Amino acid sequence: MKKITAGILAVVGGLTIFIIKFIAYIISNSVALLSDVLESIINIAASSIMLFSIYVSEKPPDESHQYGHQKIEEISRLIEGILIVMASIFLIYTAVSRLFNPPELLFLDIAITVSIIATGLNFGIGYLLLRESKIKFSPALEGDAKHLLSDVMSSIAIWIGLGIVHFTGFSFVDPLLAIGVATLIMKTGLELVIKSSNYLLDPVSREADMKIREILKRHERLFSGYHELKTRRSGNQIFSELHLVLNDTMTVKEAHDIADLIEQEVKQELPHLTLTIHVEPESEKQSAQTIKKIND
Repeated sequence: MKKITAGILAVVGGLTIFIIKFIAYIISNSVALLSDVLESIINIAASSIMLFSIYVSEKPPDESHQYGHQKIEEISRLIEGILIVMASIFLIYTAVSRLFNPPELLFLDIAITVSIIATGLNFGIGYLLLRESKIKFSPALEGDAKHLLSDVMSSIAIWIGLGIVHFTGFSFVDPLLAIGVATLIMKTGLELVIKSSNYLLDPVSREADMKIREILKRHERLFSGYHELKTRRSGNQIFSELHLVLNDTMTVKEAHDIADLIEQEVKQELPHLTLTIHVEPESEKQSAQTIKKIND
C-alpha cells in the first residue's frame, strides 16, 4: 500500500468513526463518550495534516529543498501531538464542570454497543497504519497510528466505567472517567511532541551507524582505515558520511570503484540511507597524525 493511500484511508475512516461515536454520545449524554467524540475530531484533523505531509514528503528534491521534503512528516507528528494535548485540556475542563453536577445518562447499553463498532474500526485502521509506518519508515504514519491505538485503549476504559455507572447508578463516575481518559490522551500527545522535537534536531541513527560499520568490516581489506563516520536522520531518510583512507598507489578509478562498492552495498541494505564517502590518501592521514603528535 502506498503511503498516500494509507493517509486517505485514515481520513475517510476518521470521518466514519466520528459519526458513529457522535451518535453514541447523543444517545447517552455521557461526557466520557463526548471525550471519544473529541478524540475523533482530533483524529480527523491530525490525519488530514498527516495526509498533506505525506503528499509533500514524496515530492522529489528541488532547487529550494535539495535534500527532499521528508522532514515535514516530523512537523506533522509535532502538530498532531500539540492538538492531542489541547483536546485533553478541553476535555478535563468539561469533565470537571460536570463533576459536581453530573447529568442523567441514558441508554448506556445501546451507546456502548455503538461505541464498540467505532472502536473496532479504529483498531483496524490504527493497526494497518502502524504496519505501513514500519514498512515505509514513515514518522507521520507512525504518529497517526499510535494516536488511533491510544484512542482504542481509552474507549475500552470508557466502556468499563460506563458499565459501572449502568449497574450502580453512580453518575459521578462518568466525569471522573473522562478526566482519567483525558490524562492518558495528554500523555500520548506529550510523547509525540517530545519524540518529534527530538527528530527535528536530526539525531544520530545508532542502527544505521552499526550497519555501516558492519559493511565496512566486510571490505576492510580494500582500504587502510576510515574515520569521521557521522549519521543523521531527517524525516524518513538517513544521511551519512565518512572519510575512507586508501593507499597512495591507487588510481582515481580504483578509489572510486571501492567507494562506489561500499555506497551501493549500504544502499542495498539500508534503502532509506544516503552515504557520502570522502576519499583521502594514506599519506595525508599519516601527516595529519604526525602534526597532531607535534602539537600535543
